[in-house]
Amino acid sequence: MIKVEFYNGINGLCGFEISGHADSADYGEDIICSAVSSAGLMTANTITEVIGLDADARTDDGYLRLMLLENAELAQDALKGLRLHLTELSRQYPENIKVIYRRCNNA
Repeated sequence: MIKVEFYNGINGLCGFEISGHADSADYGEDIICSAVSSAGLMTANTITEVIGLDADARTDDGYLRLMLLENAELAQDALKGLRLHLTELSRQYPENIKVIYRRCNNA
């Protein structure tokens, strides 16, 4: 199962963490994993490379984490879009994706 954690702070969303695999098809053919990975990477790249915010970003096989290190306000639209997209996917595939909400450490 893919676990998606969104972190909320005083000024809105401050990051996300995606871990695990959907296990809905063979490796390389799993469209649920592909959809989640693509959305997460696009959001992380938009925040760090397009908007230009400083963030702690980490990635590994089946793992992506992005925590903002500065002005979370500028990233809210991108983070809310990811939250909406992955929440809707979790409704379509409840056995493959779980969305969790947590507080930021600094909130």
